[in-house]
Amino acid sequence: MAQLPDENATLAAIQEHRAKIDEIDQQLVALLNKRAGHSLVIRGLKPGARMGLYDPKREEEIFERINSYNEGPLYNENLREIYATILKVMKETPSV
Repeated sequence: MAQLPDENATLAAIQEHRAKIDEIDQQLVALLNKRAGHSLVIRGLKPGARMGLYDPKREEEIFERINSYNEGPLYNENLREIYATILKVMKETPSV
């Protein structure tokens, strides 16, 4: 069955958006790894500052800051869920 011209344009638009998403995903992975590196350095420094590894106050500050950056379309609750997962993974990441 032949594709209609509108269908071809729609499929091309989908491919274009997917390519942009792939580029963004590449950037996100690089940024998450960069963030993880800083987090691991902080983890190593905390004992010298007599700080515990888990700081719930700092987590709330992160969530509040993320909310202040948010211009949508994601809701603040969505970002909190994403960042809660990032923070959870970081707590479980072994130090190098």
